[in-house]
Amino acid sequence: MRFDVTILGSSSATPIFNRNPTAQILNINERLFLIDCGEGTQQQLLRYGIKSQRINQIFISHLHGDHYLGLVGLLSSLHLNGRVKPMSIFGPPELKEILDIQFKYSQTELRYPINFQATHTESSELIFENNDVMVETIILEHRIPCTGFKFTQKKRLRKIIREKVEALNIPLDMIPLIKRGMDYTDSKGLVYLSADLTTDPDEPKTYAYCSDTICNWKYLDQIKGADTLYHESTFMHDMLQRAEDTFHTTSLQAAEVALRAEAKQLLLGHFSARYRELEPMLLEARSLFPNSKLAIEGHTFEI
Repeated sequence: MRFDVTILGSSSATPIFNRNPTAQILNINERLFLIDCGEGTQQQLLRYGIKSQRINQIFISHLHGDHYLGLVGLLSSLHLNGRVKPMSIFGPPELKEILDIQFKYSQTELRYPINFQATHTESSELIFENNDVMVETIILEHRIPCTGFKFTQKKRLRKIIREKVEALNIPLDMIPLIKRGMDYTDSKGLVYLSADLTTDPDEPKTYAYCSDTICNWKYLDQIKGADTLYHESTFMHDMLQRAEDTFHTTSLQAAEVALRAEAKQLLLGHFSARYRELEPMLLEARSLFPNSKLAIEGHTFEI
């Protein structure tokens, strides 16, 4: 099962040094989820060959412009390109009013429906679920209400041992039942245990997306054991006071979050425009959490 994230934007506040504001595409079993939608997101989708029509769910963490100002443009382009499938959008309650006003005064009536679900910051909640994944909010602390998002794979069925199944000429309609644990009885009455015809499925994986937040440790339990943790790292640690004043995190703090949360992999992002070179931020994080990586635009990371 495919589970990876492609970085479309990794800059904070403004686009600079060939870095765009925040946006990511999460691919879960060939279903695409857009996480945040900063200015220029649709250009980045084109640049990296990702078809925007395949996106059916969009998650917006908060209402600072570098996380949502590309949304109206993207929705409008989908309309102009003939989309008719519904689009689900998850974000702060006020986002619905913003979209309604934009389309009202541009006299735009979308060809497709938008299913809007408001997120809340009082407590974590399950906001989306399908056969492959569950999505929960992560409660963060920023200057305005902000949530992260945790994507958790659902446990898969057991894996068929193809050679054994073919050797026994087991009918195709029996395979889903065997995967679910049913034993197989052949025409001679011989019983073959499901456990002998299958192997254990892969362990479900988790992607935790921590958008803008001060490092307060309150969300550690929500991201515990994440296979991949994306965490904002706007500043280096010598600017800790600036990070705290603006409710952001340093790269060293992000590494400590990953360490305390027992994450397996850390992606650093949301870099301040003051940094042309990002390698010092990476080295700072790796001094505490070795498996740290930079969320470089165009790169795809396996969860």
